[in-house]
Amino acid sequence: MGYHREPRWRGKQNQNQSHNDTIKRTHNNKKKINNGAVNTDKFIKRASDAAVVAYVPDRLIADLPVDDAIIRNLQKKGYEKPTEIQDRTIEAILNGRNLMGLAQTGTGKTGAYLIPLIHNFLRKDSRSNVLVVSPTRELALQIDKEFRSIAFGLKLFSTCLIGGTSVRMDIDKLRRPGQIVIGTPGRIADMVRQNALNLNKYSILVLDEFDRLLDMGFAAEIQRLVDSMYNRSQTILFSATEDKSQKKLISNLMTDPFEVRVRNENIAADNIEQDIITVRDGEKKIDILLNMVKDQSFEKVLVFADTKRGVSRICRDLRKGGITVDEIHGDKSQNYRIKALESFRNRKIKVLVATDVAARGLDIADVSHVINFQAPKDMESYIHRIGRTGRAGASGKALTFVN
Repeated sequence: MGYHREPRWRGKQNQNQSHNDTIKRTHNNKKKINNGAVNTDKFIKRASDAAVVAYVPDRLIADLPVDDAIIRNLQKKGYEKPTEIQDRTIEAILNGRNLMGLAQTGTGKTGAYLIPLIHNFLRKDSRSNVLVVSPTRELALQIDKEFRSIAFGLKLFSTCLIGGTSVRMDIDKLRRPGQIVIGTPGRIADMVRQNALNLNKYSILVLDEFDRLLDMGFAAEIQRLVDSMYNRSQTILFSATEDKSQKKLISNLMTDPFEVRVRNENIAADNIEQDIITVRDGEKKIDILLNMVKDQSFEKVLVFADTKRGVSRICRDLRKGGITVDEIHGDKSQNYRIKALESFRNRKIKVLVATDVAARGLDIADVSHVINFQAPKDMESYIHRIGRTGRAGASGKALTFVN
């Protein structure tokens, strides 16, 4: 049954609405949307208590077969046990195997490949440089930050290449010695065209959030990068979902990959309570949203909208209503987006409104609610959006407006 708001969220004119009428309207809304691309029944799901049971590895971080300095850095970060995806992939990556890892967001995929790769950097006979390709600037920056913390004090260096920053500075950064380049496809391609980045020097390729790279239209860029890496000896591919249509491309990228799947594909985490909010004729979604986020139970809220203009409009209206809020989308500068994300992480703002640029790979802890101001275009988009809450086994709530 659909999400039923308390009278304080409905407004006085709706307080006498009967429970049966609400059920009827929710059912009618489902029928209308079921004729479209996404069945709204899929947006309604009770959280399962069983899903919050954490994976229990047979070893601790201290038992991982990596350099002691790496283990000390991980322990300083508060890590005591590897996550499932880390526990099941580390030996394969250490041994140079091609790997395809499938795991829901928030399960430690970044650490899964950085930990063994950093260990291999420390081997005296290791001369392998690594290229990590990310679909978004935010994820690239996050990967770079994670690398620096795991490799702290080890005299290993990274270069992060993303759009919205100085091309000249990126060229200068690439002149310095380093073991790993992390970047978005467009900026990496720019550096190759300007002869600042020689892909022959990179023998290991990591494609993070591979399905998102394809969703965003980077298939051609990825193929060009792969074709230019003549000395590629290892390919690592991580994703939250797997599409059957991608299998041919994956087979062209990797031979005999070691495959790890720690979740069912295209299914949202069971520890996320999911529901819909029906919007009656004459009601305004922004008014409903404003009343909702004023409630104390909405502690840290991520709102998704389809367009940049829509994001800015929602942000403006919530701010007028007294809510601490900010926005991120493609028209905002990189510095602005970084500051907005940090404000959200540090609870300086209660609500962050975003386009799907924020739906992948961002490590934002303790998001209490994800709200889809418009229903996503497909289930993959839905899964990635709501994956911002309920991370690492915690509980979360996802709500989707339907008309």
